[in-house]
Amino acid sequence: MAIVDFDTAIETPPRPHSPVHGFGTLAVHAGSPHDPATGAVIESISLSTTFAQSAVGKPIGEYEYTRSSNPNRTNFENCIASLEKAKYALAFSSGSATTAIILQSLAAGSHVVSVSDVYGGTHRYFTKVASAHGVRVTFTPSIELHIEDLITPETKLIWIETPSNPTLSLVDIRAVADIAHRSGIMVVVDNTFLSPYVQNPLDHGADIVVHSVTKYINGHSDVLMGVAALNSDSLHERLRFLQNAIGAVPSPFDCWLAHRGVKTLHLRAREASKNAALVAAALQDSPHVISVNYPGLASHPHRKIALKQHRDGLGGGMLSFRVKGGQAAAEEFCKTTQIFTLAESLGGVESLVELPGSMTHAGIPVEQREAAGVFSDLIRISCGVEEGLDLVDDVRQALEKVVVGAKISNGNGSANGHA
Repeated sequence: MAIVDFDTAIETPPRPHSPVHGFGTLAVHAGSPHDPATGAVIESISLSTTFAQSAVGKPIGEYEYTRSSNPNRTNFENCIASLEKAKYALAFSSGSATTAIILQSLAAGSHVVSVSDVYGGTHRYFTKVASAHGVRVTFTPSIELHIEDLITPETKLIWIETPSNPTLSLVDIRAVADIAHRSGIMVVVDNTFLSPYVQNPLDHGADIVVHSVTKYINGHSDVLMGVAALNSDSLHERLRFLQNAIGAVPSPFDCWLAHRGVKTLHLRAREASKNAALVAAALQDSPHVISVNYPGLASHPHRKIALKQHRDGLGGGMLSFRVKGGQAAAEEFCKTTQIFTLAESLGGVESLVELPGSMTHAGIPVEQREAAGVFSDLIRISCGVEEGLDLVDDVRQALEKVVVGAKISNGNGSANGHA
């Protein structure tokens, strides 16, 4: 387990968010100073790996070596801290690296409680890697009900995804945080599915909020990054030390791209949520669908939590549903859509569709997947910013071809077989 040398930990000044400006204004302007030499409105990309010093141990500016810090990374972190209403933000080379660094900060022998329905890569790290570092993880499908029974003297962290991936279950962050904090336990919330625009977990008692920047924050399917936002000075010092010591940091160009992408996050997140609400309603009304998971629907079992935690009660751009006809029908649906692209990932401007049980969550044992509601016929959709009615039409035509077309084909096959 990593031993943190706090004497050598790098310090940065706090970057508090503005209490005045709205989200869209912050998204455009936070971390975006004009160049003092040229007046450039858009920041330059600082590709230098090292920075000159005026004397031994005296850098000309605030930068020495790009692994430790870089102007583009600083500006991006400043922006995310503002959007998540945090004092600090730390960027990493991927969402998985962000998860790993946080778990690496725990001492050997620590215990973690996690929701069962988590991203497959998070489950893989918790079960295959964390144990090798002496960290034990317990999964629960109903963390609000079971948390007090699962806490032990060794429990140091509670890990939440809300909405969860891929069943879109919600967790009352404040309810879990209140219980965890009574025992001095830290709460981490993966906010990837909603983005800082729809939900700010720190406002509800979380200690750290994490994102796969690859998804909504960047929003254009061309950057691999992660980020963590937090308020604790000591926790920031510990994680920043590990960020530098382990070196899982993003490139200046990726930071520049992600910072460029986040400037339109509020526009994209609103449009994606509107489109997902249209698609979810169409699926709920379809006779070819078994069930729909979408927090924006009045029928969602955790709709009250969405109204409490999400901006304007938005459901976000992600949804999942089970189609009639089993796994074969689900696979065929993913190949039959015309606008939705069959691909992993989410949160980009383009709409995507995938089968979690065979793709993003295939590494989780089938019995654990199904216990969390990830059945072989479950389809996950990421709605982009195309025209919403076009997305609805695409889903409807795919369902007709897959479910109705299959029935007609089977009927003809039976008639021919008896001829």
